[in-house]
Amino acid sequence: MNGSAVGAAFTLDRFRLDDRIAIVTGAGSGLGRVFARALATAGATVLCADIVASEAEKIAAQIVEQGGAARARHVDVTDPESVDALMAVTARDYERLDILVNNAGIASVARRLHELSISDWDRVQAVNTRGVFLCTRAALPLMLDRRTGSIINLASIAGLGGISLKLSAVAANYSASKGAVIALSRQVAVEYAGDGIRCNVIAPGWHLGTQLGREALPPSEEALGRILANLQSSTPMGRTGDPEELAGLLVYLASDASSFMTGQVIAHDGGWTAW
Repeated sequence: MNGSAVGAAFTLDRFRLDDRIAIVTGAGSGLGRVFARALATAGATVLCADIVASEAEKIAAQIVEQGGAARARHVDVTDPESVDALMAVTARDYERLDILVNNAGIASVARRLHELSISDWDRVQAVNTRGVFLCTRAALPLMLDRRTGSIINLASIAGLGGISLKLSAVAANYSASKGAVIALSRQVAVEYAGDGIRCNVIAPGWHLGTQLGREALPPSEEALGRILANLQSSTPMGRTGDPEELAGLLVYLASDASSFMTGQVIAHDGGWTAW
C-alpha cells in the first residue's frame, strides 16, 4: 500500500499486514467475521465494528483467544455521528487507519419492483449505499494523513447485472445499492489514487451461511431447496460458495501484494458472470 513496495522482489511477506490498523464493518456476523479473522491472521489489528455490539465483542474475543489483535466497536453505518465517533476513536487510539472493509449490508424480502415498498427501498439503500459513503468519507482523512490505505467495498454480482427472482431472493433495491457501491468505488479509486489510497470491490456470488443469506432466502425448506438447486445449476462450478473462500481475496486486496490495483471489481462467483 505504499511506495516502498514498488520494484521490490516478490515475497510472501507482501501479503502480511503486520502493524496495519483495519476496520471491518458488519464484523459481527457472516462475511464480516471471516474478514476480521483473515485480516488478524495476516497480522493486522482489527477493529470489529457492528451495530450489534455483543456480536462485535464475540468475534473480537475469538480473534484475541487465537493470538490475534482485535477490539470491538459499535457503529451504525447509517448514522453520520456514529461513523464519525468510530473514526475519532480510531484516530485517538492508533493515529492511523490502513484498511477499511465496508462489509455491512442488508437485503429485504424479494419482490418485483412494482410490489416493492418504499420503506424496503430506503432501508436497503441506507445501509448498503449510504453506509459505504459515510464510512469511506470519514475514513479518508485518516488515510490522507499518511498517504496510504486500502478500501475494500463489498458489492455483489447483483450489481453487475439483473438476476431473475426465480433464481434468488435478490430484489431491485439490493441490486441498485450494489451497483451504486461499484460506481462509488471506481470514483474513489480515481480521486485518491494520487494520494496512495486504493479502492477495490469484491462482488461475491452466492455464498450461503451469512446473515444476509438468511434474511433474504425463503423460510420453508421446500422453497429453499428449489432456490439452491437453481443456484447450483446456474453456476458453472455447480455449487454455492463458502464464506471462508473469500478470505484470501480480501487479504490480497488489503496487502502490498495488490499495490498496483485500484478501481477494480472482482467477481467471486464460481463462474456465474462468465456464462
